[in-house]
Amino acid sequence: MRLPASSTKIIGIANVVVVTVAVIGLSVMPAQDLPHAGPASAGKVEQSPPSAVPADVPSTPPGQPPGVVSTPEFARQVRANEAGMVPVLMYHRILRKRLASIDRTPGQLRKELERLARAGYVPITAAEFAAGDIHVPAGHYPVVLTFDDGHPSHFAQDASGNPAPGTAVAIIQEVAARYPSFRPTATFWVNHEPFGLRDEAGQAAAVRWLTEHGYEVANHTWSHPNLRALRKRKVREQIGRIERLLKKLGAPPSRTMALPYGSMPHGKKVARTGSWDGNRYDFAGVFLAGAEPSVSPYAKKFDRGAIQRIQSNGKKGECRKWCSQYWLDWLDKHPGKRYVSDGDPERISVPRAQRGNIIPKRGLQVIAY
Repeated sequence: MRLPASSTKIIGIANVVVVTVAVIGLSVMPAQDLPHAGPASAGKVEQSPPSAVPADVPSTPPGQPPGVVSTPEFARQVRANEAGMVPVLMYHRILRKRLASIDRTPGQLRKELERLARAGYVPITAAEFAAGDIHVPAGHYPVVLTFDDGHPSHFAQDASGNPAPGTAVAIIQEVAARYPSFRPTATFWVNHEPFGLRDEAGQAAAVRWLTEHGYEVANHTWSHPNLRALRKRKVREQIGRIERLLKKLGAPPSRTMALPYGSMPHGKKVARTGSWDGNRYDFAGVFLAGAEPSVSPYAKKFDRGAIQRIQSNGKKGECRKWCSQYWLDWLDKHPGKRYVSDGDPERISVPRAQRGNIIPKRGLQVIAY
């Protein structure tokens, strides 16, 4: 079954129209509860007995799940399909009272994250996804949680220095505490006032807390312009200026960036690599603003210069077939299309019929069963 995707041109238009129209003030859509989803089939698969897993298990980076060494038999048992599709979810403001259709309430965010956790999804960062550096337990599915614009509702610190209640990070941490397999991580793409903070000390403290706790803070341009309306020199300035700020705040060099409004500049390469005033950028991935799951980073069709995302929302109006509730339902109904991990970051495990659809990255071994 082919993915019901639009042509590239239509998707590009959808990226800009869906986000731009919402940002400038669509009337608030009625809040819509997400359905209670039971565990997906692959999430129910038990790990094989110790005797079935080779003993030479690779070392695991801090904060990542323990790895295994995949074999054809093990990959078949957990129904691994690392050529499958990955939901990259896009969030904007998290507000108690939504002011635009792309806003979500804390309750809606929590419900969606709990749905993902129960179904067997495990968050990874946008940088990990773009690089194909995916550490997810066997039989589980990667998901990328992304937050645009560095809004105060994404992250703030209370008097003790912890995430303020009701913010996106606090909710992610709380869901992860309830569901131990749900890794507390996300990607925050920020502009020149990260998280609404204007003082450098506060900005640096926020960036430090997030990066030290495994979150990604990266580039969303200096002032959020439509890059397609700018000359290449101005595009490089927009990207280079925020990169300079992030470096000053102690963040590592950005490995990813999100295009404001999902709008690609003229000369696609300028969004991915370049320099301004001595500040060089070279991204592993550039992300759009919608409107369907991404193909696997190992897929032949994967374009790291234009990675698809899905707006988090219900199934009404413009989101009837474009937003997260539709696509999560669709993936539940088409589990064979979803990325299922083999638990081994050094190997790519796929059903034999999918072998021709992937390109090994970084010399990884391919297991086709």
